[in-house]
Amino acid sequence: MMVGGPLLVSILPGIVVLLLIWWLRKWNLPLLARMTPGILAIIAAVVLFYIGFVNIRGFEGGAYGILAFFLMCFAIVSLIMAKQPVSDK
Repeated sequence: MMVGGPLLVSILPGIVVLLLIWWLRKWNLPLLARMTPGILAIIAAVVLFYIGFVNIRGFEGGAYGILAFFLMCFAIVSLIMAKQPVSDK
């Protein structure tokens, strides 16, 4: 449960970020506008890791670190999606 809980908690914002990236790519917005949700997710992951490491510590702080790791994975996938060229259909 130590890994499953943070994974399940990070899935919801991760899916929201991925859907937002997909929607922004569909509108053919500039690269900076498409990358904004991914950058915000990376910032949130860094803040969560910092809070878990410095303020909370212990097993609960480790859970925050695992949550930050999974959120960072979703953010990296979203940045890769945002950088792909938009196909004009």
